[in-house]
Amino acid sequence: MKTKAISIVLAAMLTAGTANAADGWTLQQCIDYAIENNIQIRQSDITAQNRDIEYNSARNNRLPGVSAGASQNWSFGRGLTADNTYANTNTTSTSFSIGTDVTLFAGHRITENIKLAELSLEAAKSDLERIKDDVRVQVAQAFIQIVYNRSILDVARNQVTIDSMQVERLTALAAIGKASSAEVASQKATLAQSNLSVIQAENNLNMSILTLTQLLELPSPEGFEIEAPDNSELEFNIPDSPEIIYEQALGIKPSIKSEELRLEQTGKSIDIAKSGFYPTLSLSAGAGTNYYTTSKFQSDPLGDQLKNNFSQYIGLNLSIPIFSRGNNRNNVRSAQLNRMNQQMQLDNAKKTLYKEIQQAYYNAVASKSRYESSELVEASAQESFDLVQAKYEGGKASITEFNESKNRLVTSQADVLKYRYEYLFNTALLEFYRNSSFEL
Repeated sequence: MKTKAISIVLAAMLTAGTANAADGWTLQQCIDYAIENNIQIRQSDITAQNRDIEYNSARNNRLPGVSAGASQNWSFGRGLTADNTYANTNTTSTSFSIGTDVTLFAGHRITENIKLAELSLEAAKSDLERIKDDVRVQVAQAFIQIVYNRSILDVARNQVTIDSMQVERLTALAAIGKASSAEVASQKATLAQSNLSVIQAENNLNMSILTLTQLLELPSPEGFEIEAPDNSELEFNIPDSPEIIYEQALGIKPSIKSEELRLEQTGKSIDIAKSGFYPTLSLSAGAGTNYYTTSKFQSDPLGDQLKNNFSQYIGLNLSIPIFSRGNNRNNVRSAQLNRMNQQMQLDNAKKTLYKEIQQAYYNAVASKSRYESSELVEASAQESFDLVQAKYEGGKASITEFNESKNRLVTSQADVLKYRYEYLFNTALLEFYRNSSFEL
């Protein structure tokens, strides 16, 4: 009976089924919610929007600038008159103007700044996707940790059930003189230890739930449940080799894309620095008019003055850099060093990605081997437990031997679960590197 109870619970755990799973969050729902609500992602999205504004500003620098102005002045006291004498007079002047200016050539600085801003925008978008990827991995890891901890809690509770049954059995046997009080006390101690294991398993489950709800930015973990994936049919298909996965990941991972874009940015920064050696040519044009009044003198009407004083201008301005105290040369050298540093950043990002893929790949291989071995150990432990149980019920084995055999079985069951979920996570992680989607 006790053996059957263990088998039933283990079967339930291996299919990851729970009574309340139907109303729980699926992994995809958790990931989608985290992407929408994670604060770090939202901050990165704001950064991307700012880069879009900067890109728009850079493009607008091609457009001419237009400004209009008006002024009103009053003058009192002695002043020079038209007769070249000084007299006490009051004068007023009103002027209106409008002007425009446009840069015709600046050593391609405007064009390169536009390209630089565009690359900065694309890099910000890639950073946003990189953070989303990080959150997806964290959510999946926290999700599968809940599934594992929930299964371990089932194992611990099942152990309490078995130990409780043994306490009842030994107590009944002690009442008729077929078991000693020492055996009863020993089994009660074993039950107490099993209860302690349940408390620890419950705490581990609660902490894993808290971790996931914090990633989701939920206000409280109260009432939060997940729907465990159906992985009762486990297939051992480790995809390709780490080298092939790495080559596939290079083309899609935003962590690499953002560093490549930043490398392009450094190239544009060099071009911008070199533009400081070129002359700058700009065009300006404008129009204006004035209205004057002077005390003691008759002034023409406002309309006549505005018409008669109307003037226009157009001009070209050429600025040729001759000596900049070495600033232009140093700007180019600094930009070139930044490019060298960014190249190393890109190389380091690729190396980090390759290490992560290698670790996930060999962890998956190891988990597969450990899982297969743990199944053999569990089968042996089950067979041993059946034999010891039969001997114990026949009075040919002690309660200590029974508990040791039972503990080995429970430990082997926990190992099966542990390595199963390790394998599921690592293989899912490898697929994630290949196509940026997480499925368990």
